Amino acid sequence: MKPKVYIETTIVSYLTAWPSPEIIMAANQELTREWWKTKRNGFDLFVSQVVLKEARAGDSDAAQRRLEELKDIPRLETTREAESLAAMLAAELQLPPKAGADALHIAISAVNGIDYLLTWNCAHIANATFRLQIEAVCRSAGYEPPVICTPLEMLERREDDD
Repeated sequence: MKPKVYIETTIVSYLTAWPSPEIIMAANQELTREWWKTKRNGFDLFVSQVVLKEARAGDSDAAQRRLEELKDIPRLETTREAESLAAMLAAELQLPPKAGADALHIAISAVNGIDYLLTWNCAHIANATFRLQIEAVCRSAGYEPPVICTPLEMLERREDDD
């Protein structure tokens, strides 16, 4: 049985975007493409309607590229349990209203027993200062939180990196 990975919207956005002129963003885009090309087949991937809604937004050509990459990935439902957990997370983390979808990504992952939540959203999701709070809220609600990480963290170390 492969580990389960929830693909948050920033992953498909970085995967399909034109290369950024900003060096860190360009590096993160390249890391995303490397993970997608070399590692994704080692996992069962999942998205949600939240991801699809966000992927449809913006430039229509870019949205089409994002949706094309997501078309064969199974979708997780946004249940009442996920919505309730998302509200708890948003309150505990004191997220701004515009970050409601960020809490929902975490909640959908936790409610569905996802092993990893893959994201480049380091403001509200892959944020080390939130990690303990996210884990505590999920566990207090009876769910094991996913490991929240970036593609960089999921790339295996190569021997020639020493």
